[in-house]
Amino acid sequence: MLVPKRLYPLLACAGIMMAVVAAVVGQIESAPYLDSLHLTLGEYAVLGGGGGAIGFALAALAGASLATVAGLRAAAAPVGTAAERLLLVWSAALAVLAVLPALAPGLDAEAAAQAYRYTSIVAFAAVPAAGGLMAAGFRRDERWRPVAAPVEWLALAGGFGLLALVYVALPGHGVLIGLVERVTLVIGTALIGVPAVRVARLTWARGATRASQAALG
Repeated sequence: MLVPKRLYPLLACAGIMMAVVAAVVGQIESAPYLDSLHLTLGEYAVLGGGGGAIGFALAALAGASLATVAGLRAAAAPVGTAAERLLLVWSAALAVLAVLPALAPGLDAEAAAQAYRYTSIVAFAAVPAAGGLMAAGFRRDERWRPVAAPVEWLALAGGFGLLALVYVALPGHGVLIGLVERVTLVIGTALIGVPAVRVARLTWARGATRASQAALG
């Protein structure tokens, strides 16, 4: 059964909220011996932190990202094919990150760590690039211009987050990698959330206008 187009922004916003709640719960339900500032989300989950909430949060965010893409397409947003594909890459990478901790016990530890590291870099590279492309398109459309600047700033912040993540993962020897990864993920979540909320506002405003016109007619 096909999802009505007007429900895409609702699904996107609900998915983002679920991801945020699950991530907070995952951090609260941590083992006292785990230092989340120096552990990636994957390491944190594998070592017993979060009780599965971290994987659920990433999966919910992946689903919300897909719903955002569908909502942008349904609203005829000036996004462009390249930005859409980058958002799909971000969503797919999040889905992989969500399941890797569960698969890690059956994999070679080094292989699992490498897979997580490279997948996270792909995710955190794709979303700021998509944001930059979206911001350029939003500036050319009056309906979307109000969110162009926030998306642009978040894309810039996400780019800096990626550089910081690469630095701490390589010459930085993983010092504070958990903090950097979590901050970068928050930025990516916000970058998805801003257009999702805009789609919701435009969709619901258009629906209210049509309902008023139908009532008057």
